[in-house]
Amino acid sequence: QVQLVESGGGLVQPGGSLRLSCAASGSISAIYYMRWYRQLPGKQRDIVALIAPDGNTNYEDSVKGRFTISRDDAKNTVYLQMNSLKPEDTAVYSCNADIALMGRWGTSAYWGQGTQVTVSS
Repeated sequence: QVQLVESGGGLVQPGGSLRLSCAASGSISAIYYMRWYRQLPGKQRDIVALIAPDGNTNYEDSVKGRFTISRDDAKNTVYLQMNSLKPEDTAVYSCNADIALMGRWGTSAYWGQGTQVTVSS
């Protein structure tokens, strides 16, 4: 059994910063790709950023230069540093990871419960 628990969401003024964290726990053998998604009000969930096991990253165009994804494999944790936040960044942010369990073949995708980020003055 694996759990992903997010933290760090909240209310911030435009131009402000937040740092999201997502910690995985359970019978984990290895974590491969880790991702952050967001779901804007009334829209589908879209990917924001991803980080490969080797540290390579990729970002959705609207957050490039403002958001930074990173990982700490010793802590089974992925982070999303969000700077220069805009009202249009308001959404529920969720983490996702491809995880291999101890004693089992292959990987499965796991999701966190989501955390609300609201950018408003």
